[in-house]
Amino acid sequence: MKLPNGNKAVIPKAKVLDYLLSPSHEYGRHKAAFFTRIGFEAQSWERLASALMRQAAEQNVTKIEDTLFGTRYTVEGGLVAPSGESIALRTVWFVDKGESTPRLITAYPMERKEE
Repeated sequence: MKLPNGNKAVIPKAKVLDYLLSPSHEYGRHKAAFFTRIGFEAQSWERLASALMRQAAEQNVTKIEDTLFGTRYTVEGGLVAPSGESIALRTVWFVDKGESTPRLITAYPMERKEE
């Protein structure tokens, strides 16, 4: 199953700049280090937003959680970084109760399984 209304998904500029690419954010700084290492930059934050939108549109939902406030969707799958590296990424999206538009909550690399 794909992310419902994924074509209408929202990724606010602040979510990318002030969280995912912020080296000073309490929780986002480790994500910023990762995304920067694979070639994403704050100056071109739209590149990361577009890659996250593509990942959500192309990959399948792996988990759905209903809450009092709405529904949380987890999407897992590949993303090609500007460095050319293919990474396994988990994104989390939320649709508020009574709404239909998913918005990005977080994104982070998935641990690689040893073969």
